[in-house]
Amino acid sequence: MAKPILIESEFITLGQFLKLAEVIQSGGMAKWFLQEYAIFVNNEPENRRGKKLRDGDLVEIPDFGSFVVKN
Repeated sequence: MAKPILIESEFITLGQFLKLAEVIQSGGMAKWFLQEYAIFVNNEPENRRGKKLRDGDLVEIPDFGSFVVKN
């Protein structure tokens, strides 16, 4: 089951999301993390830290878990 991650705005970028979900410790790590790990947004590979995530989007990171965006 996907862990819900609550946001307070219409969208959040993938880089911000990784920090909010506690996958990375700082926003500066996002670029490196996206180069090193496979990330899937709604079952599609994604590597852009600026990708906008909205309510209901599913983020899957092998070895880290599945997360769903909620607002």
